[in-house]
Amino acid sequence: MTEAIGVDLGGTKMLVGVVDSERRVVYRSSAPSIGLGQQELLETLERQLRSALEARPGVVAAGLGIPCTIDRQRGAAIIAVNLQLADVPIRDLMSERLGLPVMVDNDANLALLAESRFGAARGARNAAMLTIGTGIGGGLIVDGRLYRGSTGAAGELGHIVIEADGPPCQGNCPNRGCVESLASGTAIAREGRAAAERAPESALGRALAGGEALDGALVTDAALEGDETAREVLALVGRRIGVALSSLANALDPDVIVIGGGAIRAGELLVELARAELAARALPPMNRTRVEAAELGPDAGMIGAAALAMLAPEDR
Repeated sequence: MTEAIGVDLGGTKMLVGVVDSERRVVYRSSAPSIGLGQQELLETLERQLRSALEARPGVVAAGLGIPCTIDRQRGAAIIAVNLQLADVPIRDLMSERLGLPVMVDNDANLALLAESRFGAARGARNAAMLTIGTGIGGGLIVDGRLYRGSTGAAGELGHIVIEADGPPCQGNCPNRGCVESLASGTAIAREGRAAAERAPESALGRALAGGEALDGALVTDAALEGDETAREVLALVGRRIGVALSSLANALDPDVIVIGGGAIRAGELLVELARAELAARALPPMNRTRVEAAELGPDAGMIGAAALAMLAPEDR
């Protein structure tokens, strides 16, 4: 049974696993990535990779999913919006240190690769995915293959602009009004705090008054528990996602658009509103594009990274 290491390097944490060719996760670990400088981030990644290699010494390769633009020819991380990474030849760097073949791709590309092989996009020849977490990543499959553009950096769907004079985007993005700035987990937290101040009697208001950190997870928990104020926040964010999806549907006419990432824990509270907004805004027949929640949950990027490492070179 072939096994490979898969890494999903997110803006908040890195998830590391060893996955076999039948998609079984036989080892996993995680470590924080938020707030780390570039050197510390690379050292943490190396430690995590070494631990996985020690636990499963028979692995054949490692795949790294990184939330940044990628130079595929050099295997380099060019620029990350929510991590301190800039122009790092990370493929060769990690391969030399580990003595193991290493493949690198955008994290959302790899989440979509996993969903296309094992999850919500199974059987789709043309698909798109948004991964909603600290930021928003994106991936595309065109004619059955990951679409990476001329340099390998295509698919930055979180930086579709949905409000021309909207708030500045976060991290290293120079734009304004990106869907990432308005509908990411970071945006859910910001809208949740504003809603809590407007509705002090709500669960969000009580949490704010009690000194709790109103992050995206807390807002989602409150919404799932029935707090109307929190549900209104997720409805607002779901509609914003749907605005972006309508542009994707019009431009690409995909078989399916998958919504994943940590925020998908909210389920239909987000997806239903996004689906309805797409249906109202996109041109026929793209207004009937399927919108599905990711099936593989937070493991999708890690599973996709391992799957990439196990693919034959001509299939990558």
